[in-house]
Amino acid sequence: MQIIMHMQIGGSDWNSILSILFWLVFMLYFFTDLPQKTQFLRYEKGVASRLAAIESLVKESISKVKMYLHKLDVSNIDNLIGNSLENYFAIEPVSIEPIDIIKRLDHIITANEDKYKKDLRNSIPNVGVHMLNNIAVSLAIVSALYTVFKILRHYYLLGKKYENWVLLMQLYLLLPQLVKELMPYVRAVDTFMKGIPIGDSAGPLTAFKLAGLAPRIDIEEDTVYSIVEIDNRKVYVIKAKGPGATVGKPGKAVAKIAEMLDYKVARIITIDAALKLEGEQTGLVAEGSGAAIGDVGPEKIEIERIAVKCGAPLDAVIVKMGSDEAINPMTKEIADGVEKAYQKVLEIIRNRTKPGDNVIVIGIGNTVGVY
Repeated sequence: MQIIMHMQIGGSDWNSILSILFWLVFMLYFFTDLPQKTQFLRYEKGVASRLAAIESLVKESISKVKMYLHKLDVSNIDNLIGNSLENYFAIEPVSIEPIDIIKRLDHIITANEDKYKKDLRNSIPNVGVHMLNNIAVSLAIVSALYTVFKILRHYYLLGKKYENWVLLMQLYLLLPQLVKELMPYVRAVDTFMKGIPIGDSAGPLTAFKLAGLAPRIDIEEDTVYSIVEIDNRKVYVIKAKGPGATVGKPGKAVAKIAEMLDYKVARIITIDAALKLEGEQTGLVAEGSGAAIGDVGPEKIEIERIAVKCGAPLDAVIVKMGSDEAINPMTKEIADGVEKAYQKVLEIIRNRTKPGDNVIVIGIGNTVGVY
């Protein structure tokens, strides 16, 4: 009888303890900010570690550029890289008044690029124009990585300052994807400094296959064209001037050639790399209508306006690839896609134009490693 009473008393004590613990947890969870504090600490540490990983990517890319500049006996390397990281931003023009916005945007972009290249030339006077373009693009990659890091650091410190765990949670969920997407940019520094063709060179490489070793005629800054005969059609092939890393001014080149031909152009064909969707095959070639060019506006609208003025259909041929493949050495799948794009362009010229017609073909993209 005494044993049973002791068991009942012991069981009653445990029930009381569990009940107290339950109500204590309930009160802490629903009537204090302890859960938010815990989440804040968890996300803050997670974001800090991932932000450190991005910072290491920035430092790695900077060290790679420094190494190449040392090989070229460049002086004041730290000042050169520091200026590239912090300066040369461009402020978009007023858009509330759309009149001549494209001209204003083009003026701002051109002025900024000219200033950057002139300063770079003054800092590195002993290298050729193509190597200078490769250095400029490599520095632009480093600057882009640094800018992304600064923006992420800003929101991290903002969330930490105001103990905003929701903001830190968003960063915590986003950063793993960003780290994976930024890693190819670090590898791309080596690619540009060595002058190796990249995935985005698909357009210029297709243009090279069309033009062959025909003379390259300068028509715009960093832009050339060649004239070839294809089944009695006169084809004007435009591309950026290689083998340095540049995209040229294809829109302005099209305008000048169309004017030279008195706007008697039967067809305009653009070839460019395009980002694939997840699940699509790298190197897949597709055809459509419009100007296939990833431009902020000035070059693309120039091509569209000339097409309208000439009454020429505007064809687009794209080679699909991932964002990491676009900025890293060209793969076999993309090279196979270039061959398919080349055959597609020949098919368009033969089947949709007549003998004696003038055709303009533009290989859009970065021409690094492609003559």
